[in-house]
Amino acid sequence: MRLNRMFAYFCASILAVGATAPAFAENAYDGLWHVTIVTKSGSCEPSASSTLTVTDGKISASGANVSGSIGREGVVRVSINGAYANGQLNGNAGSGKWNGASAGIPCSGRWEASRQ
Repeated sequence: MRLNRMFAYFCASILAVGATAPAFAENAYDGLWHVTIVTKSGSCEPSASSTLTVTDGKISASGANVSGSIGREGVVRVSINGAYANGQLNGNAGSGKWNGASAGIPCSGRWEASRQ
């Protein structure tokens, strides 16, 4: 899987929130987020970034099959098509680690997010 496609799924999933909050409740992490991933090992592209919209604690991305959550304390846990990410959001920023594969070769690195 090319990093750009994996990144789009990753970005969508990095801020995805489980359905634990009522649909009408505003989530502390709602808004626009700029997410950047950096590959530290493996054959994936060196870096990629995107701006995402989170509404009611959930993010949508066309064609992305994601599952994940952000706990009340901002703990991020996400899986997407064999790629996994975890980390921490705190106020207007966050960071963590990710791992996945490109053409079957393992890749891993860090991600950072900032509220726009």
